[in-house]
Amino acid sequence: MTSILEKLKDQILVADGAMGTLLYAHGGDRCFESYNTTHPEQILHVHQTYIEAGAELIQTNTYGANYIKLSRYGLENDVHELNTKAVQLAKQAAGSRAFVFGTMGGIRGVQKLDTSKQDIIRGFKEQLFSLLLEGVDGLLLETYYDFEEIQEVLRIARKETNLPIIANVSMHEPGVMENGTALSTALQTLEDIGADVVGVNCHLGPHFMIKALETVPLLEKAYLAAYPNASLPSYQNGKLVYNQFSNYFEQCAKDFRDQGVRLIGGCCGTTPEHIQALKTGVANLEPITSKETNVIQFTTERQEEPPATRETLADKASKQHTVIVELDAPKHLDTEEFIRGALALEKAGVDAITLADNSLATPRVSNLAMAVKMKEAGCQVTPLIHLTCRDRNLIGLQSHLMGLHTLGFHEILAITGDPTRIGGFPGASSVFDVTSAELTRLIKQGNEGLSFSGSSLKTKTNFQVAAAFNPNVANLDKAVKRMERKIDNGADYFLTQPIFNHEQIIALHQATNHIDKPIFIGIMPLTSHRNAEFLHYEVPGMKLSDEVRSRMKQHDNRTDSLKEGVQIAKELIDTVLQYFHGVYIITPFMHYPLTVELTKYVHEQTKLITKL
Repeated sequence: MTSILEKLKDQILVADGAMGTLLYAHGGDRCFESYNTTHPEQILHVHQTYIEAGAELIQTNTYGANYIKLSRYGLENDVHELNTKAVQLAKQAAGSRAFVFGTMGGIRGVQKLDTSKQDIIRGFKEQLFSLLLEGVDGLLLETYYDFEEIQEVLRIARKETNLPIIANVSMHEPGVMENGTALSTALQTLEDIGADVVGVNCHLGPHFMIKALETVPLLEKAYLAAYPNASLPSYQNGKLVYNQFSNYFEQCAKDFRDQGVRLIGGCCGTTPEHIQALKTGVANLEPITSKETNVIQFTTERQEEPPATRETLADKASKQHTVIVELDAPKHLDTEEFIRGALALEKAGVDAITLADNSLATPRVSNLAMAVKMKEAGCQVTPLIHLTCRDRNLIGLQSHLMGLHTLGFHEILAITGDPTRIGGFPGASSVFDVTSAELTRLIKQGNEGLSFSGSSLKTKTNFQVAAAFNPNVANLDKAVKRMERKIDNGADYFLTQPIFNHEQIIALHQATNHIDKPIFIGIMPLTSHRNAEFLHYEVPGMKLSDEVRSRMKQHDNRTDSLKEGVQIAKELIDTVLQYFHGVYIITPFMHYPLTVELTKYVHEQTKLITKL
């Protein structure tokens, strides 16, 4: 058979469409790659149907046939068998009528940190060798949102084989990659690494995919490819449904040709009818050899925001003792007590008031609303607003961050969030689209003027991101390693869970002595023996020393218990001030007079330390 690259010199070729769409339509509801061995006749039939519709290149049913994705179904040990069988089925269907390309899909999406680069490389190599050993005509890398990932795997593939390689990226927004790289730059880079065909697939339908390709010039060595979705999906009866106007694809075929595309197929929602329409649409078309590009629409240029002049909490804590106090928003709609507390804390000299995001999964007045109420009441203290991954999906997180920036709130604590089952609505669902580390990375991407999708925000945000740190663990070194990973993703400073042990504070200092980011040590005044026991036994991430619990047990009346709790907190603060600049005081049950007293104590002790 003539090489596909020889054919692409003077022809527009048509590839196949979606495999999963057809299997799903016929009742498939689990790992479609497993059908290579459990339902081979269905896979063979899909291939044959696409070839009969006019496909000159078909892809193996191996998009997710790697160790990482198969492990979700307990099939991680079947990588070689599933890939081998997929190639055999595709070659059986193709005969001499179509090229067979081994497909390998991307792993990372917006949730970039779910899988390490080492695991991705391991899984890719295992799948790659299985496909190559079975004799594919080429390789198809598709649906790569993460530009770093496709560059890495393309280099590996190019090193291992001289077969033709198609490298397709995917975009959340037309014309720009997730990290803000322009599509034209991305495709040029893939050509430079060694891809023979470069292009785009998935997420976008023909209209926006064509618009994106308007920004891409013809390349010197690589040909262009496009695999659009059938349409935007709708959600009907619990299923994603795509429009089936296959004749629309015939109309779009010329537009793809006009953008220089020489290999065109289909992605999600497409069927043999779409491929037949494409075949008809390109039947009498010759590929273009020159084009003008649109470099204005979809540009990623963005305005520069003037450099920030404010002193951040991290800046302050790197030079002097700094106090952050947590004050929980109310569980009801009476906010007067909260505002009184905030104003009292401002008068006491706190540097920031940190506002939890429905702590312990219990609904409270929005912390953003309380930050606005503080400002309206004349409170000038910096609000440090917690942002949890539990309650908002990526859309909500992006919107919320844009709102915070617009309102002038720039200090954020990015946290995972307590599980919903411990809160007031145990039947509520948790979102967790991203982890707190991933959220930190995405927030910092906004500081570069880029949204989560890589599109321009038209100005840079100016967020400082705090991260949580739990020292109450069996292995402190592992916890510090997690801290280092959060720093790698952009964390500017840390707030710890409450510590009730002097030796633990000293040990934390020794374990983090190499960390150059400020650490605010959590201090929580206890209110009673019962409070101490509850925290010790029932609240995740908190551990009290035997000495502290014994001291609280000695007091039966409320007044003496509160005095003892404050005294214990002051003693712990003394130790903190010897080793750290940051003190993070958690107000228990809106007892803000306690945190006012402790804030004043920090300042008093700081003055004594300064004199010494």
